[in-house]
Amino acid sequence: MKYLVMVQGSQADYDAQSGKGSAGSPAWDEKAMQEMFAYMGSINDDLAESGELVTAYGLTEPAQGRAVSVDAEGRPVISDGPYSETKELLAGFWILECESLERVTEIAARVARCPQPAGAPDYPVLIRPVGGGIDD
Repeated sequence: MKYLVMVQGSQADYDAQSGKGSAGSPAWDEKAMQEMFAYMGSINDDLAESGELVTAYGLTEPAQGRAVSVDAEGRPVISDGPYSETKELLAGFWILECESLERVTEIAARVARCPQPAGAPDYPVLIRPVGGGIDD
């Protein structure tokens, strides 16, 4: 079974990782960033070695994104990020092929233990089974 494993963040979290902390997201220093990258890299390496990794990506900050909807006449309405109406957004994800929900839950728990500065927000790691796709 394939699973989507998602990590969340906010624009404030991306700002904090670039050294601009706020009340809810303390600034990350270079050491904290290197620890986070090393930790996530070790997860990726282990998943690749076990054959469970299909793909994984971190996403750029919300300020670089857009939200697209349509108005009453069907015309596109485009909003640039960050999106003040949304507290958390998708920050990165893995597509994993695992034998069971229990196994992917073990992996998500490991992801949730990623080191971060004291006081940084704790977001849940989200798991969603992937339904049939065009390749299935």
